[in-house]
Amino acid sequence: MSSLQDQLLKAGLTTKQKARQANTDRRKKKKQKNSGVKVEATLQEQVQQDLAKAKSDKAEKDKALNQQKQQQLAEKEQQHRMLQILEHHHIKDIDGELEYNYTEHGKVKKLYINAQTQKALINGRLAICAMNGNSFVVTAETAAKLAQIDESVVLLRHDKADDMVDEDDPYADYQIPDDLMW
Repeated sequence: MSSLQDQLLKAGLTTKQKARQANTDRRKKKKQKNSGVKVEATLQEQVQQDLAKAKSDKAEKDKALNQQKQQQLAEKEQQHRMLQILEHHHIKDIDGELEYNYTEHGKVKKLYINAQTQKALINGRLAICAMNGNSFVVTAETAAKLAQIDESVVLLRHDKADDMVDEDDPYADYQIPDDLMW
């Protein structure tokens, strides 16, 4: 039975010169290995190493891309959750003749509300939240829950703890009334 090298030569898949070169490379490698000298990797070994490196790089890139997609999906899910909370828990029947001003992203917005809603907003029982260009009046508990998720959704929330007077305040005698319309 002939060797693999002879079979490849007969099939025309290699030349005599390549066969001789392969034999000399094999002998040199064997001789270097026996003498303890560092052996260079053959072309096949280099290709295998390059393939393994490319495979690991692709796996890392895929992992990073997957992580980024998961993060985007989590953010989108969070946005839908907040919108669902706002739509489900917003207070209805607040329309009235009183004009209530608040700021949204640096712009002053107006909301026409009734007197009862105005008092509740001033006392901190209600809050104003906005999402996707829509404003919602919600309870303070709902606003606190939304603030835990994303603080930027809550536009106006009065806390009575902030109304405590500082002793060193030079304007302590000049308190702003709660029903002042601006």
